[in-house]
Amino acid sequence: MKNKRKIITWGLPFVLVIGLLIGFFWPINAYVETPGGASDLKPFVSIAGHPDKAKGKYMITYVELAGATPFKLLAAHFDPHASIDKAQDITGGVDNATYNQVQNFYMQNAISEAVAVAFKAADKPVTSKYIGIFITDINPKSHFAKTLKVGDTVTEINGQHFNNAKGYQTYLATKKPNDQVTVTYIRNKATKTTTQKLIDIGGRAGLGIVLADNVQVSTTPTVKVDPGSIGGPSGGLMFSLQIYDQLTGKNLRAGRNIAGTGTISLDGSVGEIGGIDKKIIAAKNAGATIFFAPYIPPTKINKLIDGGATNYQVAVATAKKYAPNLKVVPVTSFMDAIKYLEQHQ
Repeated sequence: MKNKRKIITWGLPFVLVIGLLIGFFWPINAYVETPGGASDLKPFVSIAGHPDKAKGKYMITYVELAGATPFKLLAAHFDPHASIDKAQDITGGVDNATYNQVQNFYMQNAISEAVAVAFKAADKPVTSKYIGIFITDINPKSHFAKTLKVGDTVTEINGQHFNNAKGYQTYLATKKPNDQVTVTYIRNKATKTTTQKLIDIGGRAGLGIVLADNVQVSTTPTVKVDPGSIGGPSGGLMFSLQIYDQLTGKNLRAGRNIAGTGTISLDGSVGEIGGIDKKIIAAKNAGATIFFAPYIPPTKINKLIDGGATNYQVAVATAKKYAPNLKVVPVTSFMDAIKYLEQHQ
């Protein structure tokens, strides 16, 4: 009897420790997404001869993404601002190193496009060089899956270079499935080539890759942007506002804390992103009073995220419920945001 008691006495703490370790650390094939933060962009951006000493902040908002464990999943079910995503939906099935590489590319490209947009709007010297198409995913049925990898940049097809992704797509539209093409690409700064057959993609010929534009920008004066550990393309709009205001010295912030989100394209258009509800919460917690949200008019045919609602609709609904003092402003372009700030000082 005493031996049994000793076993129970020593066994229970051991079981509890094992249970806690499993609860805190056992990995589950999912991610938990929660509101992250809203960081002041002043420390991120440096423009030669143009320091930013004005009051107020332009803030980049982001979400926190953590690998799921049993306890994190349990906590997420009781957190109204948390969501649970399948690992496949977040990473696309690639390993962490490749996923981080793609996210870093998205951020660096967003910065390049933000710099170009801001400098053009400020009528300052800027040149952009189209490097090629960055591979963000590859169809496993693609013949090029044998040689190309996520993270490569395609610079030529059959010796021809184009200045945008549409150029490559238009050229491939002249081909047929099973036609052979030679692709020139860059991997780790080394240029390589591969020749494979095209596949059928919805009735047209293609490489079988998902792509993003790879653009390099140079300016006068020079701009240095260090986003730290933040990845992804969704900071483009806010970077462009910070750079423009810092470059021109117009002080459109007027002492206000201004947050927002949205991709930026070279033509200044603003695109939708994911997790905008969580970014509203992050902006509110950081003391923002204005939030710029991408606006794309809802239609029956466009594919929307966040359960069928546009970014702007989700942002407004979230702010109404959790951040009533946060003004959500819809923008379709960089100039929409500039005009709003000029008219509401």
